[in-house]
Amino acid sequence: MIDFTECPVRRKTYAGANGSKISVVYNDNIYMLKFPAIASKNQVMSYSNSCISEYLGCKVFESVGIPVQEVLLGTYRTPKGTEKTVVACRDFTSPGVVLQDFASLKNQIVDSVRNGYGTELSDIQDTFEQQTAIDATILKERFWDMFIVDALIGNWDRHNGNWGFLYDTQTDEMTLAPVFDCGSCLFPQADEEKMNEILSDRNAMNLRIFNQPLSAIMQDGKKINYFAFISSLQNQDCNQALKRILPRVDLTEICRIIDETPGLSDIQKKFFAGMLSARKERILDFSFKKLKKLERSGKEQLR
Repeated sequence: MIDFTECPVRRKTYAGANGSKISVVYNDNIYMLKFPAIASKNQVMSYSNSCISEYLGCKVFESVGIPVQEVLLGTYRTPKGTEKTVVACRDFTSPGVVLQDFASLKNQIVDSVRNGYGTELSDIQDTFEQQTAIDATILKERFWDMFIVDALIGNWDRHNGNWGFLYDTQTDEMTLAPVFDCGSCLFPQADEEKMNEILSDRNAMNLRIFNQPLSAIMQDGKKINYFAFISSLQNQDCNQALKRILPRVDLTEICRIIDETPGLSDIQKKFFAGMLSARKERILDFSFKKLKKLERSGKEQLR
């Protein structure tokens, strides 16, 4: 692990609710250093594994070819002398190029009274078509590609404030930002005892495949269940994203990434690999096979 303790600290600040963040310079580049959040749902843990989740989640996105922030795992010794595991996220903004979230784009729809941070799917899809800042097809594909990968990694916090765009203040141009903020995936508040319990109990594993976590995106006022929504094949944009992304999911490569991640125990490696393998098989593979069968039957009916 990289020791970031002596890195120069900059005055730049970062928003976000989960954990403290500081700006540091490492190898002549600016990084946002994210500290682990308090494990509010697990009293046994002092801090969550959100930094490890951030690192692995971003690496999974990278492995399937979706632009994502560069991440490094390391340690940082606080002024009180406590050493913490941290994740360094390379700052992808630059002078004159700023990050704007999807919520701010949603707020540009002046004829709408909807909240920019509201995550009702129908409102989000309306924004794709009504906004004029970026090509609607590009925007839709990024959203649904993220949705499929978030289903794989079990991300429960992909809301309108943690994906977005890079806005060039000089040219007035807007492009998609790399994917960022994946710290709420892969069950960051599960300690090793809980990981062992899940791996050894089929019901506990099934619960975390089919029912937990739910997406932050809502349909009819309820958070979307990843398995139920994807396997229903009800959304054609989601179906197309499944067809784009699933062939790129290489479990051998993902297991290599997990195995080479510094600081992980054997049980953590086994849990992350097992969870990703199970979610791929039971959610994505299942839905893909169902989709291909439906497409074949449709073609046969046209003959």
